[in-house]
Amino acid sequence: MVYYRTYRPQTLEELDSESIRTTLSAVLSKDSTPHAFLFTGPKGLGKTSTARIVAKILNCEKKKKGSAIPCNTCDQCISVTHGNNLDVIEIDGASHRGIDEIRDLREKVRLSPVSAQKKVYIIDEVHMLTTEAFNALLKTLEEPPAHVIFILCTTERHKVPETIMSRCFQVQFTRATDEELTHSLERIAKGEKFEIEKTALSMISRFADGSFRDAAKILEEIVAVSSSKHITSEDVEKQYKSTSIGNLVREFITLLHEKKTSEGLGLIQKLVDQGIDLRHFMDQLFSALHDMLLKEVGVLPVNGGTVYPSLGIVTIKKLVQLLSQAYQDMKYAPIGQLPLEMVVIEWGAEEDKGEGVKRAVEKKKSEPVVAEQAEKAIFVKSDSPFLEKLIAEVKKENFSVAGVLRGCVVKEQSADALVLEAGYPFHRDKLTESKVHELIEAKASEISGRKMTVSVALKGGE
Repeated sequence: MVYYRTYRPQTLEELDSESIRTTLSAVLSKDSTPHAFLFTGPKGLGKTSTARIVAKILNCEKKKKGSAIPCNTCDQCISVTHGNNLDVIEIDGASHRGIDEIRDLREKVRLSPVSAQKKVYIIDEVHMLTTEAFNALLKTLEEPPAHVIFILCTTERHKVPETIMSRCFQVQFTRATDEELTHSLERIAKGEKFEIEKTALSMISRFADGSFRDAAKILEEIVAVSSSKHITSEDVEKQYKSTSIGNLVREFITLLHEKKTSEGLGLIQKLVDQGIDLRHFMDQLFSALHDMLLKEVGVLPVNGGTVYPSLGIVTIKKLVQLLSQAYQDMKYAPIGQLPLEMVVIEWGAEEDKGEGVKRAVEKKKSEPVVAEQAEKAIFVKSDSPFLEKLIAEVKKENFSVAGVLRGCVVKEQSADALVLEAGYPFHRDKLTESKVHELIEAKASEISGRKMTVSVALKGGE
């Protein structure tokens, strides 16, 4: 059983977000309804579930006039719930992003509903549409047939053109509060007929990071390994290893402070091997850095709480920036721990690079004969604009590959060839995968203006 799907809200009243309930109840209770909605907000907040509820309200056969409450018993409501209503069409914007698909949609919207009052098109991840597809969709939104309603959903509002947004009734889904998450979890617990302590609910809510879907998933994982129908905070702590994580966070910060790259990567692998949720680990890591920052500025006593290395405000700021980006990237990374590993590598490389430059400069001073070679080595390996441009271009297509590239240096470069040096075998293996290698060579060729071959060597020749 998947809790999030099983306990999807089926009416506006069952939505755990008060602001969404209030807004849509007011809009859908009126005689006239907007012809297009735009639901925006982070993942896991119920945008698609809410869109289905709207479809029910618009087509319910027994709904009273001036009401926004579907009966959930008529043929229309039941078919929407089961996902087989012929007039409620769900489209994945990521898979149907081209102009041909939208042109096909434009032709089909002209057709009358099969059996419902309104034909409802729910387009998920609408921001994935191409510019041409958006232009084609805009023409339909400007003059929509009376029997059609569009509900556009996106996690990235800023990627939706203003021309599209201006023709939609916008509903902003914000991250759930702890109270809303607790309400959602209690509803699941009641349905599954088990008890859960308030402290356990609070812990799960904190781990869920404002997502109803993640909260339900965490609860399901805990229940699955519990031998009791009474869930306690100890059960949550056991599943997410909260106590031991505190020690691991302190060790991780110490390794970063000492620039011990290999040991830091080993600790991340240890987390993975132990089945510790990396996002939860990073939540605790951010909390620790926050405490360290407050101690640096004198808000918290220096000798209070857990003792961490003294990093300084500037260093803490840099770490938070790197880790924040990694935290976001982890949501979509094909290898979950890779963004965090890249932070460790980049952090260690800062000192390595600085020491390398320092040594090269000293060598340049002491050995004038090879000064020109030393200067070239500094430029190529430590400060390669070509590599930075390559990373920026690759990032537009694949941010995880760009992250791996950041852990490399330019070993050799000629007019038509580039040799990169990776510090770790799994980075070299990733960059030499067929599709990844094709992407890198294509971008390198674009930057140089000529056909470039790219090869990847392993540091030390292992």
